[in-house]
Amino acid sequence: DCSSLASITIPNSVTSIGDGAFYNCTSLESITIPDNITSIGYNTFENCSSLESVAIPDSVTSIDDYAFYGCTSLVSVTIPNSVTSIGERAFRDCTSLASITIPNSVTSIGEETFYKCTSLVSITMGNGITFISDNAFSGCGSLATVNYTGSEAQWNEIDIGDYNSALTNAEIVFDYKG
Repeated sequence: DCSSLASITIPNSVTSIGDGAFYNCTSLESITIPDNITSIGYNTFENCSSLESVAIPDSVTSIDDYAFYGCTSLVSVTIPNSVTSIGERAFRDCTSLASITIPNSVTSIGEETFYKCTSLVSITMGNGITFISDNAFSGCGSLATVNYTGSEAQWNEIDIGDYNSALTNAEIVFDYKG
């Protein structure tokens, strides 16, 4: 039972974090992930409802399914350019998440990845995206702006699944430079 764990620093000697390692650590507010971790595993931080921010190191190449599902206090997350895929429901029900930057390296966004991120107002999205799954942005009623680093022609080539009207109805700013 990790419900009273408030913070943790994972030592550099650790190379992987097991699936569900911090599942339901409801008091966990901060975590330092070392530079040699390559993936954030299946439901690693699921239901860590006090986790407010996380910096994902450049060594991480994938964020697996349910990784941050239900992290209702998560306000900010930095996804590095090393990440190529974001799994299903990875940030589902992160109701405090206000903005997110998805780097050019990410090519696909899984089903319900940002489902019911009700505070999500803006997304900066890289031009590497080729596929956005069904419901990836469903229930994101506050989403107003997508800052897209690619052209309108590139945007139109993205295979966007069903039930993503929150994304497609937002203002799309093309050729965004930051």
